[in-house]
Amino acid sequence: MAAYLVGQITVKDDKLWQEYVSGVAESIAPFDATIIFRGKRDKVLAGSHDYKLIVVIEFSDLETIDNWFNSPKYQSLIPVRDQAADVVITTYQVL
Repeated sequence: MAAYLVGQITVKDDKLWQEYVSGVAESIAPFDATIIFRGKRDKVLAGSHDYKLIVVIEFSDLETIDNWFNSPKYQSLIPVRDQAADVVITTYQVL
């Protein structure tokens, strides 16, 4: 059953962020993942939300997300990610 990774992002360094985004695109290819959308927050209609950007990536299942996240390629991108942006990554399984 499909599972989704959601990244909520506030960029601190545009150049490093682009490097990270390119690396993520390469890293998900072997896992047959699809970027559903990337977006920029317009407004918050209820509650509070500090992040400016969002990305939603579809994987075949939660195990595949874990395999991707723990892959050497993605793990090598984490230092770039942490310098480039404040990011919260969550996973969701379709009910």
